[in-house]
Amino acid sequence: MEPVLTFTDKGIYCAAGDFYIDPWKPVPRAVITHAHSDHARPGNQHYLCTKDSVPVLQLRLGQDISVQGLAYGEQIYINGATVSFHPAGHMIGSAQVKVTVNGQTWVASGDYKTENDGISGAFEPVKCHVFITESTFGLPIYHWKPQSAMLGDIRSWIHENQQAGKNSVLVAYSLGKAQRLLYNLQHAVPKFLVHGAIFNAHEMLRSQGWPLPPVELITPQTPKEDFKNSLIIAPPSATGSSWMRRFLPYALGICSGWMQVRGNARRQNADAGFAISDHADWPGLLQTIKATGAEKVFATHGFSSVLARYLQENGLEAEEVKTAFGAEEDDTPVIAE
Repeated sequence: MEPVLTFTDKGIYCAAGDFYIDPWKPVPRAVITHAHSDHARPGNQHYLCTKDSVPVLQLRLGQDISVQGLAYGEQIYINGATVSFHPAGHMIGSAQVKVTVNGQTWVASGDYKTENDGISGAFEPVKCHVFITESTFGLPIYHWKPQSAMLGDIRSWIHENQQAGKNSVLVAYSLGKAQRLLYNLQHAVPKFLVHGAIFNAHEMLRSQGWPLPPVELITPQTPKEDFKNSLIIAPPSATGSSWMRRFLPYALGICSGWMQVRGNARRQNADAGFAISDHADWPGLLQTIKATGAEKVFATHGFSSVLARYLQENGLEAEEVKTAFGAEEDDTPVIAE
């Protein structure tokens, strides 16, 4: 039997449907798992994604793109393939792609996390014959604390900074992570001040009806007094820039799964590191793979060789696959000095 999906130099390809999933080179028809830049690239003739991803994709790639949105679970028939999207829990609108051809079902996960963060939607494992999984944090050392505990750590850190007369600056990826923090910390501080990259995405999502708190855009005219008793959220690209100097004196906290490793916060000259990630940890990866009931697993972007070898040693057919995913800022490992 021919495989439902194959791995090509343009991306994950479905020959029966003649489409690509998250292609990294321009193609006529692209099926998109989510709107992060490493999975949704410009130049494709037509995009298919979830309904919630449509405005995010248009924000990133332009209003004039040809795009169609589907509800979760809604089926579409593309030539000889049946395609549907299922919640991935990674960010607003993110999905796994289920593709069935001649009774054989493959699922491409894109990026996913298994803990419901309250705003991104609850992850749903999908039964399949073959599962293509990310492995961003595919090492046993990565085991996330419950979100409630991590948010408690962040609230305590903000309080400590206030007591010390310091402004609190959290670094988080502008699309996904920032909204997760804003949604879950909206009762912890009286005001949020944000970088322009976060403001644009946030305002677009609020305009779509997402229950996110109001934020204020930081400009050269923002009074220094406004920084006190507020939470400032900035993208990773802002760290170490002149833009940050306006917040002095401040404490810097980095929100990333890479903060699980001791020393990574120090290497980035941060005062605190919070291991809060929008990707599955090691237990989450293993639990998901088991829940799919897949007979074979392909491990992509991340510690794919480690995960594939572990699965093989535990009796499951598994392979490592090289892809061009993993270039979003939260996916970039901190390199030790």
